[in-house]
Amino acid sequence: MDREEYIEAVLVAVESIPPGQVATYGDIAAYVGQGGPRQVGAIMREYGGGVPWWRVIRASGVPAEEVGDEQIQRLRGDGVRVTNGKVDLKSTRWRPSS
Repeated sequence: MDREEYIEAVLVAVESIPPGQVATYGDIAAYVGQGGPRQVGAIMREYGGGVPWWRVIRASGVPAEEVGDEQIQRLRGDGVRVTNGKVDLKSTRWRPSS
């Protein structure tokens, strides 16, 4: 898969995350089948403004510092429970069917 195809695959995956659920950067990389969390993060920083970027979170369940407050606010708006600045991945993790 070339770079443009990879970018598109990552963005389509993020668009597939329904409200009330989250995925980690690693989840997206595994779903796409290429790259890793850092590559997904780089794509999200550069191209993610048009997709529900706030539904992609660190594996620790804690948002990145630079978007933390806005991400938490948006997640709560989606119905995701955030406790002490952290998302419970066990209860909210996106599990795609394919």
